[in-house]
Amino acid sequence: MNFPAPKTQPGVGHLGRWGRAPLPLLEEGAALGPVFRLQLWRPTVVGYSPDWNRFVLGDVLTFRSKGSMSGLSPYLGAGVVRTDEPDHRPRRRELNPHFTHRSVQDLRPCIADIAVRRLPLGPFDAVAWAAATVREILAATFFGGLFPPRLLAQFLRPLDRALPAPLLRRPWLFHRMNRALAHALAIAPSGTLGAALRELPGGLEEARVALSAGYDTTAHTLAWLLFHAAGHPWWCEPDMREAVIDEVLRLYPAGWLGSRRCAEDTEFAGVTIARGTLVLYSPYLTHRDPTLWKEPLSFHPGRFADPLPPWGYIPFAAGERTCLGRPLARLILDSVLSAFAGSQLDHVQGDPRPRAAITLAPAEPLLLRRKV
Repeated sequence: MNFPAPKTQPGVGHLGRWGRAPLPLLEEGAALGPVFRLQLWRPTVVGYSPDWNRFVLGDVLTFRSKGSMSGLSPYLGAGVVRTDEPDHRPRRRELNPHFTHRSVQDLRPCIADIAVRRLPLGPFDAVAWAAATVREILAATFFGGLFPPRLLAQFLRPLDRALPAPLLRRPWLFHRMNRALAHALAIAPSGTLGAALRELPGGLEEARVALSAGYDTTAHTLAWLLFHAAGHPWWCEPDMREAVIDEVLRLYPAGWLGSRRCAEDTEFAGVTIARGTLVLYSPYLTHRDPTLWKEPLSFHPGRFADPLPPWGYIPFAAGERTCLGRPLARLILDSVLSAFAGSQLDHVQGDPRPRAAITLAPAEPLLLRRKV
């Protein structure tokens, strides 16, 4: 007995389709069942049911980060993202206090000031505007704005591009970034995230990975958030913002795919998963599963008035390895959406369909117009 698999291409299995268009490949696999096989560079199993999510995300000893897809990108190949047990839990205990919901609330005035100052007037591309705004917010919240903006943009730019750009090694750029980070951490004002990280061993690597992991995920989500808020001014009001953000994170989870390496033989649904197998979970598939969500392809924030399906809503993963930056990302999204309250935001042009690279991103510019 084995899990089903989509059709393969001779000699390359699923690698060719994975490189060109991974989302249709995942959707084809999902039509075969809640768990399916892929033939990539190593044997791969993908699942998206709540039981699968609990199985993978609830067992940090069997399913490890080392050897997973995160190691393919130099942007994510260090820090707590790449740490496994027994080192992961104590490292999270060191980092968690600085990224809790309560801790990051002190950064709200700074974020709100940037959002208001950067409010566009007239036509603008939400994708480009969100990217520039999030870069400025990250520089301010980590370093009090004391970081070279051109270098930060140059360092993060590959994350906005299609594969293989985010996977390419750029040793000279990383050297320049590390040198600038060392200086910025040393002078980061009290109360910033940089000031907290500089006191930790390996704080420079954690800062570099946090900037990388927090940039495109938040910027792309923000672009979709503004696109869907256009024409619905009441969605910028305090009593609606949380549900609207939740719905954007459901329909367009930036972390569309998570990966682990199976460290020992295990079994799911009566099928053996061999040691060394690449094990994937997909928030993209989970969040679009019609058995969990009514009309899953429709944008409907009101659905969050009902209880969430356990292990069926995982935009920031779940379990012990829940995304450390979740409170900061949600704070940025809420603060920026709040800044648009009282404005008239309209669609000009653009299709919100996603494309998949390291993160989920809008496939094209999303042109909006803001009036006051």
